Amino acid sequence: MDHVRIINQSPYPLPQYETKGSAGMDLKAHLDEAIVLEPMERTLIPTGLFIELPDGFEGQVRPRSGLSIRHGITLVNAVGTIDSDYRGEIKVPVINLSQSSYCLNPGERIAQLVIAKYHQINWNEVKTINETDRGAGGLDQLESKENMMKIVVMKYGGTSVATEESREK
Repeated sequence: MDHVRIINQSPYPLPQYETKGSAGMDLKAHLDEAIVLEPMERTLIPTGLFIELPDGFEGQVRPRSGLSIRHGITLVNAVGTIDSDYRGEIKVPVINLSQSSYCLNPGERIAQLVIAKYHQINWNEVKTINETDRGAGGLDQLESKENMMKIVVMKYGGTSVATEESREK
């Protein structure tokens, strides 16, 4: 897949890869004027972009790490999916998780778009599934005697930061 059909109704250039190793392309806010997001407020931000992905591909809308860590602005649904048969405008559901108001300006980079290949499956309903070494282990494994995890919450610059200390018994 080299070319994807796109309509751009915004005044901004098409999303592009900023470096040779970039996986995502920045999406920009297509706003008539700046908006203020209050703490814990969420809203849907238009991009002015409409895309036609080929079958077997999806668009993944992801938060921008700098915007989220510096200002607490992230996506409501963590990662959004644009299906190959969706033809509406790409809109980004953002939320302000900080304790301060944030001014979102027209043309501001608000999210990243990653195009990924996927494969649809068919279910085969059975009574049992194959065993693995891991089994059903998940977060509960953290409490095992072999791997004790201790969560330490520290106050740093007014923000709670969780770190993990691992010790074996």
